[in-house]
Amino acid sequence: MNAAASLPLLQGWLMMAGLIVAIGAQNAYVLRQGLLRSHVGPVVMLCALSDWLLTALGVFGLGALVAGSPTATLALRWIGAAFLAWYAWRAAQRAWRSDAALIDSGARVPLAGTLATAAAVTWLNPHVYLDTVVLLGAAAAGFELASKQAFAIGAGLASLMWFAALGYGAAALAPKLARPGVWRVIDAVIALVMAATAVQLLRT
Repeated sequence: MNAAASLPLLQGWLMMAGLIVAIGAQNAYVLRQGLLRSHVGPVVMLCALSDWLLTALGVFGLGALVAGSPTATLALRWIGAAFLAWYAWRAAQRAWRSDAALIDSGARVPLAGTLATAAAVTWLNPHVYLDTVVLLGAAAAGFELASKQAFAIGAGLASLMWFAALGYGAAALAPKLARPGVWRVIDAVIALVMAATAVQLLRT
C-alpha cells in the first residue's frame, strides 16, 4: 500500500479506535459474552462486521438516507430504548440473585439467540449510527474514492481489533472472576450501562 492510501487508513483506524472504546451497550454485551466464554468469536465478528458496514455506509454517502429521515430516527430511538431497558432489567435481576448458577446463566443461550441480542444491541442503538455513519462519514467526506476505501478499511480493522481484545481478553480473565459475588457486580454495571444508554436515547 502506497503512502497516499496509508494515511487515510491510519486516520480511519485512529478515529474508530477513539470512538469505540467508550463504555456502551455494545461493549458491555461483548464483555459479558467473553466472561461467560459463550459464542465469543461469532459475537466479535458480528459486532465488527456491523461496525464496518455502518462505517462504509457513512463513508460512501449512503448513510444520509437514514440520517435524513426523522421518522426512521425517531422509531429507531424508541425501539432501541425499549430493548435496552428490557436488557437492563434482566441484568439487574441477575445481579440481585446470589446463587452460583449465575455464572452459567449465559452458557445455555443458543447461538442464534446470542447473535440476535448482539445485533439488537448494535443496530437498535442510534449512538452507533452517530459514531459510524455520521462522524466517520463526515471525516471522510472530502476524500477521493481510494482514500475513502482505505479510511473504511482502517476503521474496520480498529473495530475488529477492539472487539477481539475485549471478548477474548475477558474470556482469559474468566477463571479468575468465576465467583457469584464478582458476577453480581458485573451484571449490576451492565444494567446501569444499558439503563443509562436507554435514558440518554429518550432524552436525545
